[in-house]
Amino acid sequence: MATLNVKINDIEFRNPILTASGTFGYGLEFADLVPLDGLGGIIVKGTTLEPREGNSYPRMAETASGMLNCVGLQNKGVDYFCREIYPKIKDIDTHMIVNVSGSTPDDYAECAARIDVLDNIPAIELNISCPNVKKGGMAFGVSCAGAASVVRAVRKAYHKTLIVKLSPNVTNIADIAMACEAEGADSLSLINTLMGMAIDIEKRKPVLSISTGGLSGPAVKPVALRMVWQVAQAVKVPIIGLGGISTAKDAIEFFMAGATAIEIGTANFIDPQATIHVRDGVNDWLDAHGCQSITEIIGAVKGDAHCS
Repeated sequence: MATLNVKINDIEFRNPILTASGTFGYGLEFADLVPLDGLGGIIVKGTTLEPREGNSYPRMAETASGMLNCVGLQNKGVDYFCREIYPKIKDIDTHMIVNVSGSTPDDYAECAARIDVLDNIPAIELNISCPNVKKGGMAFGVSCAGAASVVRAVRKAYHKTLIVKLSPNVTNIADIAMACEAEGADSLSLINTLMGMAIDIEKRKPVLSISTGGLSGPAVKPVALRMVWQVAQAVKVPIIGLGGISTAKDAIEFFMAGATAIEIGTANFIDPQATIHVRDGVNDWLDAHGCQSITEIIGAVKGDAHCS
């Protein structure tokens, strides 16, 4: 069998297959369906400084080759996570990573600081696709200055591995990536969801309660793959690729584009064991092609990463 171990900053992962935030709960929900110790890591659902109710229903809609969601980061806040959830997940035999969101840089930093003291959480994933309440609701991650402001604030408060999750809803994602790297990001994950919409033609109104939502699933894969490939040639920190990964072939494409690890999201709703199937399929492909390690194919595809 090929070696699947990868390293991101100072964290050694037994394999490069992680779960995407918001699609795998806290891991506990899948414990009867998936051997959790067979995953490289689990990125738990988004956590904010204060509790959030999320958006009104309906907040999910099926689309061609994907799904839309506007859940709105519903969670009970970081203190609840530390008090009630952490004791239940701290001994799961894989890397547990917390996705952190906020409305201001200070919110992000304080939330990260409260997670920083939890011994068995080796990293956080920073969701910079959230609306900046002080700038009229524009997402932090759509400008270099906005992204940098959040990463800078969190880097001062958080001392473990910092993964920054990039928004695809930008003109040049490589510029955003470099801004995050410059402020101390240890790794970048991409992409978050693309903005989309669905309309009920009988009711003549949007399907989702807030009209628009994030598009995920196979439909976004070509866009995600292109962005991972571009960012991999612009930064030196490891990249975690996600966006429409459902099969081992999908995952291998992301590795060849430059991803050190990948996250599986929407596919978990279709097949709860998608992560294990992808892991085993990647291993089989490596064996069939005479590869001793996953690292042999990471970044195998080079070329001009500038948009035409």
